[in-house]
Amino acid sequence: MGKQLLRWERECWVSVLLFHRHAVCSSLLGPEDPQTETKTARRPASGPESKDKVGVPQLRGSLPAALPDAPSSSADLFSKAGEEGVGFGQAAGGSFLRHRSREEWVVARGRRRGGARGDIKGRPGLAAPAWGCECLRASGEMAAARGLGRSVGRLLGSLCGRSGQPVRELRGVSAPAAAAAQPGSYQAQSAQAARDPAAFWGPLARDTLVWDTPYHTVWDCDFSSGKIGWFLGGQLNVSVNCLDQHVQKSPESVALIWERDEPGTEVRITYRELLETTCRLANTLKRHGIRRGDRVAIYMPVSPLAVAAMLACARIGAVHTVVFAGFSAESLAGRINDAKCKVVITLNQGLRGGRVVELKKIVDEAVKHCPTIQHVLVAHRTDNKVHMGHRDIPLEQEMAKEDPVCAPESMGSEDMLFLLYTSGSTGTPKGLVHTQAGYLLYAALTHRLVFDYRPGDVFGCVADIGWITGHSYVVYGPLCNGATSVLFESTPVYPDAGRYWETVQRLKISQFYGAPTAVRLLLKYGDSWVKKYDRSSLRTLGSVGEPINFEAWEWLHKVVGDSRCTLVDTWWQTETGGICIAPRPSEEGAEILPGMAMRPFFGIVPVLLDEKGKVVEGNNVSGALCLSQAWPGMARTIYGDHQRFMEAYFKPYPGHYFTGDGAYRTEGGYYQITGRMDDVINISGHRLGTAEIEDAMANHPAVPETAVIGYPHDIKGEAAFAFIVLKDNTGDTDAVVKELKSAVATKIAKYAVPDQILVVKRLPKTRSGKIMRRLLRKIITGRAQDLGDTTTLEDPSVITEILSAYQKYKDKQSASQ
Repeated sequence: MGKQLLRWERECWVSVLLFHRHAVCSSLLGPEDPQTETKTARRPASGPESKDKVGVPQLRGSLPAALPDAPSSSADLFSKAGEEGVGFGQAAGGSFLRHRSREEWVVARGRRRGGARGDIKGRPGLAAPAWGCECLRASGEMAAARGLGRSVGRLLGSLCGRSGQPVRELRGVSAPAAAAAQPGSYQAQSAQAARDPAAFWGPLARDTLVWDTPYHTVWDCDFSSGKIGWFLGGQLNVSVNCLDQHVQKSPESVALIWERDEPGTEVRITYRELLETTCRLANTLKRHGIRRGDRVAIYMPVSPLAVAAMLACARIGAVHTVVFAGFSAESLAGRINDAKCKVVITLNQGLRGGRVVELKKIVDEAVKHCPTIQHVLVAHRTDNKVHMGHRDIPLEQEMAKEDPVCAPESMGSEDMLFLLYTSGSTGTPKGLVHTQAGYLLYAALTHRLVFDYRPGDVFGCVADIGWITGHSYVVYGPLCNGATSVLFESTPVYPDAGRYWETVQRLKISQFYGAPTAVRLLLKYGDSWVKKYDRSSLRTLGSVGEPINFEAWEWLHKVVGDSRCTLVDTWWQTETGGICIAPRPSEEGAEILPGMAMRPFFGIVPVLLDEKGKVVEGNNVSGALCLSQAWPGMARTIYGDHQRFMEAYFKPYPGHYFTGDGAYRTEGGYYQITGRMDDVINISGHRLGTAEIEDAMANHPAVPETAVIGYPHDIKGEAAFAFIVLKDNTGDTDAVVKELKSAVATKIAKYAVPDQILVVKRLPKTRSGKIMRRLLRKIITGRAQDLGDTTTLEDPSVITEILSAYQKYKDKQSASQ
């Protein structure tokens, strides 16, 4: 009965909105096309027959009745044919999508768009489904209301109650006074997002995402209990938003450019090819027992197959957890066991910087300690053979047997999309949970507005997909926007220090997004490697992962960007899901200050709090950076440990999300991140708990105590410095130090190995036994004359001992150079 009523209500809305569609389409898209067609989607004659030949009434911009024939080569992603340019994932016949009845799923423009309700908890209000937004052009261009607008202003105009009327873009007003009076201005939109989140995010979600079922509540969040919910009641599929909708409009548009390790061997993958491959991989997972809600580990470097693996999980409702392919077997096993993964997807080997990485061997070692793993799906990046055991399955062969069509699972807005592990101060990595609709919307919106993305741009984020930057700005954000995203497999200095800029020239990259660590490294090689290549295609430069120092910012802006590119220093975290503070969006012509994140994104409401938890008012002040209001992209919990989630983010400053960072608010009201306030360090953009390194070294029989801190590093931003206490009968100290470095590399990763290890007799402790790491940090950063309050030290003479040991250590280093 309920389904019949829903169907009746749906048909009523169709009738009403069709009657008014001329006005809706004119306001959103301009003059209306003269016809509204009803077509039956069918598969090409060359492919197998579809089981779902259901005629689906479609509005303007519907899929053609007949689709072009698909190529008939194999689906081997890393075949020699692919390396010679034949293509990626070219499947044996078959359509790249199919329709189901209305009671099931309807792809792309045939889908209903969300937002039947736009109410906040306690503020009910029923609104009509936005069927008018189905009136999209068939030309293949990203329509204004769908793709976040032909301009930012037109998109956000609807938030001011002027839907469809062109307004000035976010950067359209320079004077603050005028901006306050301009509904389409950055200040006005920021104020609305903070004042009325439902009115701001509701229309954006409705018009940006493709929905199966409209949501009834925009948000329901309570920081006191850690409850975070967005677009409740809505159902959608993330892979449809990232693939099907674009395939329907422009199937041969390039989705990915795989910049492989060897320069000049890039491979372009179209949206049609990526969808077909995703569906084959999704069907392979289903055939091997993966169902909705199951967890799948992906241990792969940046590659098209890794992206397809993420989207395949999203398509069938499985939860992926991508593990950085530089982590050790022990780290991989820990994450697999915490998530209780059933399957691991990996490669036989990886290639990076001209070196071979034995990925399968690492997985083999890890899964020995993972009782939940049932299968290991192994694809091939090289021609080298690897051992295949009883759990191992050759992925390409299995995919070739599967249908290139896979019906997407309809997922609730708050169902899990992925887990991503990040370091914590307790020594145990935490699996942060990101969900479907809110995360996707936030990733897409920040990608478009922060980087000034425009249709036709080539977006170059050089991050690894094992980190949140790769998730949000290599995969989900760009693909939801229909962009061309670059997958960078190599390193900044392979085969030489010009690799980034040669890639920019060859691929004509429009936006370049990378880490300050790489910038500082390349800066030391000089300007000639940059100026050797044409970088005129660049329009926006971005920095991510850690605060960028002034020298690196200036070099990136003046040398790489020729002082003409917008440079956005972005601040955000794995926990936030997407960029929270950045110089853009802003008013047109608004200033950008070097090395400063500056402006909160829409819906981000930062506050500074003092040590007593009181809000610090005014400007030219510092404090703990907290966010006072929920936003759609934020993590929902720590997998299996909500109490830890509460204690880490909401208990330190009740009523606020605590970022763990300190910040300074300038005289002009801009935000500058000053660094971590807890025991987490940031090495080359990778957050790492000092407790993890300490735990890795503590198992050594000669080391009863350790203390690890972060200290400034010219290249890495921060590096680890370890203080160790040895047992009295320890012999060769140098041998122990070498063994400790090896242990950290094995248990965590090579980048986590401390740059410096100092042997001391004892560590500075309070009377309760707590190690005072802030004193150690001041000693090695040359601030021993300003140690602050040391009255809680059990024995203040320990400071003299450590200073003496540190001086001898530095003298020894100087003598050896």
